[in-house]
Amino acid sequence: GGAPGGYAGPPPTIPPPPGWRPPVHVRPTPPRQLPPQDMAAMDQADGRAQRLTYGIGAVVGVVLVLLTCLLCSRLLF
Repeated sequence: GGAPGGYAGPPPTIPPPPGWRPPVHVRPTPPRQLPPQDMAAMDQADGRAQRLTYGIGAVVGVVLVLLTCLLCSRLLF
């Protein structure tokens, strides 16, 4: 019983009977212990990476400013 010439909707769902899942007998092994982290070394590496990123950004910014000045001077003169 659906709409004439239209979508009748999804079929009705019937819930599964209780206890339909099979019993679980195998227990997974507990997770391994992770190695300790050297937070001081991680902070130093993060600082070096940040300085490198800022240095590359500064070089790119200077190059872009110089190119913009060169382009503007060519347009004006």
